[in-house]
Amino acid sequence: MAKLNGAKCRICRREGIKLFLKGNRCDTAKCAMEKNPQIPGQHGAKRPRFTDYGKHLREKQKVKRLYGVAEKQFKHYFTEASRQTGNTGENLLIILERRLDNTVFLGKLAPSRTAARQLIFHGHILINGRRASIPSISVNAGDIITPKPKEKSLKIVKTFMDTINKEQIPSWLKLSEEPLQLQVTQLPKRLDILAPVNEQMVVEFCSR
Repeated sequence: MAKLNGAKCRICRREGIKLFLKGNRCDTAKCAMEKNPQIPGQHGAKRPRFTDYGKHLREKQKVKRLYGVAEKQFKHYFTEASRQTGNTGENLLIILERRLDNTVFLGKLAPSRTAARQLIFHGHILINGRRASIPSISVNAGDIITPKPKEKSLKIVKTFMDTINKEQIPSWLKLSEEPLQLQVTQLPKRLDILAPVNEQMVVEFCSR
């Protein structure tokens, strides 16, 4: 996952959508997109005039920043998606959606993808009973994701969960609180992905 330096709210304003980089704060009136959604900078109030290239670039940047991946990593995912059968854009989104840090975030075990990444790096997350310390691991149908059965790990995850709205969990995930576990019931499909992106524009940009 790419390291985001500087003010995270500026990134959301630049892309014009909430990327939920600051967790629960993004659902409150304190969110920068609620108070001042215009593009940052002294000319942000002016209506931007993007060229065709600029529109495609912004869409690609939006996807990268939404899932928190670096440019080199993104190119690797695009190459992998283009080698698979079917629609390349849909394949790309599904690959990104299956990342472990994204799955932990969507499953409401963490308030943001950044927080999910930190949980994974610190060894608080298990997949099928085994420690998973790499946020980019792809989950598979039938996988069971759980907090490490230690008091510290359980306390951190439960503290996160107490502050999260658990209503919008994707249909391909199932959260159980007793015992606390997140099950991948099936692989995500394009209809399951709520990310507000135009994947065809991303494919056109990356295929130049």
